[in-house]
Amino acid sequence: MRMTFRWYGADDRVTLAYIRQIPGLVGIVSALYDIPPGAVWPLERILALKASIEDAGLAFDVVESIPVHEDIKLGRPSRDAYIDAYCRSVEHLGAAGIPVLCYNFMTVFDWTRTRVDMPMPDGSTTLSYDHEELKRIDLSSVGKSLPAWATSYSARQIDELFDAYKQVDEERLWDHLAYFLERVVPVAEAAGVKMAIHPDDPPWSTLGLPRIIGSQAALRRFIRLVDSPANGVTLCTGSLGANPANDLPAITREIGGAGRIHFAHSRNVRVTGDKKFHESEHPSRFGSVPMLEVMKAYRDVGFKGPMRPDHGRMIWGETGRAGYGLYDRALGAMYLQGLWEGVSEGKR
Repeated sequence: MRMTFRWYGADDRVTLAYIRQIPGLVGIVSALYDIPPGAVWPLERILALKASIEDAGLAFDVVESIPVHEDIKLGRPSRDAYIDAYCRSVEHLGAAGIPVLCYNFMTVFDWTRTRVDMPMPDGSTTLSYDHEELKRIDLSSVGKSLPAWATSYSARQIDELFDAYKQVDEERLWDHLAYFLERVVPVAEAAGVKMAIHPDDPPWSTLGLPRIIGSQAALRRFIRLVDSPANGVTLCTGSLGANPANDLPAITREIGGAGRIHFAHSRNVRVTGDKKFHESEHPSRFGSVPMLEVMKAYRDVGFKGPMRPDHGRMIWGETGRAGYGLYDRALGAMYLQGLWEGVSEGKR
């Protein structure tokens, strides 16, 4: 296992110098955040980002992510041009020596929360989601601005996308995902890049939009769409763990045993009701994810890929990007490494 950390580039308050001081941290997860969906990532830009990371004494282990254009998910005639551009970006990742690409196939929006500053009893704040609260939000009055929603769309564009997705049910979205993978995965395999899809977050439909990657059965179906070692998964315990029906150690053993877990997001959530949860401290006892058992499963399948602590609380007075402060994620990185050392030594 390689411990990595998400970094949002030169403007990130959490600097590479700080990240390097976390014991055991060897890799960085980052992206070119100013390039819009559908555009080709220039090789020189990728190499420049890689050089800045390596100058800090770290490795560029994962790109997270190259966004998939909505026309691809909608199956529009323009999708072929966008897929061609995606393939060129993947080839550039390979040429730059970036081994893993984390991406998602979530419709319109990335991970969704109803609060980014839920107060905790200890004085920290955290990300939270309440499905009933989401349904009560008047989208027209808030200008379509909710926590973690994409900012690259205008209100009019979002309205148009909602209308377009009325014609795309889950089975059609599966077809569009397969179409995308059949063209991109062979390019990734030839380029030496492992594709790692991130599960839907939360792992159910929100606002009537179709979501398909949220369960063990869905992940099983996904890896069978294109039978290639380059077609794999980012196993996110927080996303999948929001649904208590997901048996995370079992999922890790099945998908990892097939050699298809290429990246690990290891975080905890506490489920507090039906489709209601908040993000918690990383250790098992604070949330609903049996982190120790998950790490045992990673050990048993021989996982050697990159792992990162995911969303953290805001603690010790820190301000900045919600979920991506330094302190709680650093604590998470140390906890995960301690678990890994314990389960690895215990097997010897």
